[in-house]
Amino acid sequence: MRLPRIVSPELPMPTPQDCFSRVAHAIAQAEETQELRQIYEEKFYQIMENLQFLPGGRTLANAGTSFPQLANCFVLPMEDNIEEIFEVVRDSSILKKFGGGVGFSFSKIRPKGDAIAGISGQACGPVALMKILDSASEIFMQDGKRRSGNMVVLSVSHPDVLDFITAKKDQSTLAQVNYSLGVTNRFMEAVEKDEPWELVNPRTGRVSSTVNARSIFEVATAMAWENGDPGLIFLDRINRDNPTPNLGPIEAVNLCGEQPLLPYEACNLGSINLTKFITESQKSKVKSQKDFDWKKLGEVVEIAVRFLDDVISAARYPLAKVDRMVKGNRKIGLGIMGWADTLVKFGIPYDSNEALNLAERVMKFINKTAHLASQKLGKEKGSFPNFSGSRWQKKTKWMRNATCTTIAPTGSISMVAGVSSGIEPLFALSYYKEVMGGARLPEVNQDLMGQLENLKLKNLEELKKEVIKTGTIAHFKQIPTRLRRVFVTAHEIAPTFHVKMQAAFQKYTDNAVSKTINLPREATVEDVEEAFVLAWRLGCKGITIYRDRSRKSQVLNIGDGGGSLNPNENCPNCGKKLVRGEGCLSCPACGYSVCEL
Repeated sequence: MRLPRIVSPELPMPTPQDCFSRVAHAIAQAEETQELRQIYEEKFYQIMENLQFLPGGRTLANAGTSFPQLANCFVLPMEDNIEEIFEVVRDSSILKKFGGGVGFSFSKIRPKGDAIAGISGQACGPVALMKILDSASEIFMQDGKRRSGNMVVLSVSHPDVLDFITAKKDQSTLAQVNYSLGVTNRFMEAVEKDEPWELVNPRTGRVSSTVNARSIFEVATAMAWENGDPGLIFLDRINRDNPTPNLGPIEAVNLCGEQPLLPYEACNLGSINLTKFITESQKSKVKSQKDFDWKKLGEVVEIAVRFLDDVISAARYPLAKVDRMVKGNRKIGLGIMGWADTLVKFGIPYDSNEALNLAERVMKFINKTAHLASQKLGKEKGSFPNFSGSRWQKKTKWMRNATCTTIAPTGSISMVAGVSSGIEPLFALSYYKEVMGGARLPEVNQDLMGQLENLKLKNLEELKKEVIKTGTIAHFKQIPTRLRRVFVTAHEIAPTFHVKMQAAFQKYTDNAVSKTINLPREATVEDVEEAFVLAWRLGCKGITIYRDRSRKSQVLNIGDGGGSLNPNENCPNCGKKLVRGEGCLSCPACGYSVCEL
């Protein structure tokens, strides 16, 4: 059995294996007997050490430490009175202090200029409250290292909807707030039919005005084209899958939109690294065939479900209401990462029907296996406390977790695993990630470099330099068409195919799917509109688009940054030399890291 490693300034920097050992030990303590703790500590360690599965960043960072707050994100309610508003601001600040982003629904907040009982003043409205959240987030840094985030959802029927949509017209405002428009089927149908739409004061329940539905939609698509906000949240689709409708409707999501949550619920996510389950069989003397080791994948899914369930029991939450709600529903979200890398290894273009079919096949298997594992756990440990009255009660006798699957963005853990993020396509074949302190994490696709070596081209070195500079091989005619198709990048994929891939995974996912519809700089507002409508029609639970360089700064940047692909060598905190390992830059002297978990 591995014991957790004690880290002090006198000891060397912890290795990834040290981290996995600490996490496995801490999470296995949730098991009921010493024998089970020893068994599952070893199993948890092995699937992490083999990079077959990794939990969310907060679990990796905090498990086994003095404050095991293990959730990456939360949702809090926002009621329409001054006392509760500032209580929620306080609660959200506490959650952010311990490393969690927070989602809110502002749909109950009375509109700007509305009456306030007992005083002569007027209400400030939802947008002003967004500025309060933004300011609070600027002041408090998560764990003293990074700023926190907020996701605000507003109903499309709210009288302040147009002010909300255009809240980031000035890109210097609301830097710590993402926001999405909460839309219904009725609204989308009204858009298609060019019908009027009623705006309703949430305080009185009365219609305050009537506008054209398409006009709201067009302003939303124009603003999303301009700088990425707002996204859309499809509330009817989300609540169709709400496992506990008896506890109320879901009105908000987490920071990246993949986890619809009730008030006071939290994210508990982890991801399977699909590249670790690829097998190869000889189809003929000259051709081999790729597939998955389905048996091994199923075994790891079952262990991962148990791991995530144990996270709920091992975690300590800063707020008692969160603790009760999380343990009442025991929601987990197991997903995947390395999808683009997997398709490359299979030789399948991302924007192909073959890729869509494989996506459905993989996620159907993971979802079904996760459900069976949760049912087995429910029989062993008991169903989630809110099982009675839930949708699961009509389907099965036991269920440990109200939800089992989610597709997360996996920004940090995919870097640790050395694979592509979530279900995203290859962003570029050469790019850099700009992080805190101005440091740049460069990435060059090594699968491609290997394939180029095999071509034995005369001008190979010049070709490599050009790929590193531009981040693409689409225009290199000397490279076989088949290879150019397989190594297609995000901006070369039609927006509609981005949406189709998201929908393929959503079909077999309990919660939602984090996916950015990355558009090239030259994309049009009409492209955004088409993507929004298609996402609704195909059953996605939300959609986020981002047009390249539509903001003054962005995290991922194509190419070598003008020849500066090498990252900064000195720590911005203490000035000592940074060390690169496992996809991160870290400082042995002060512990600073630029791939924050």
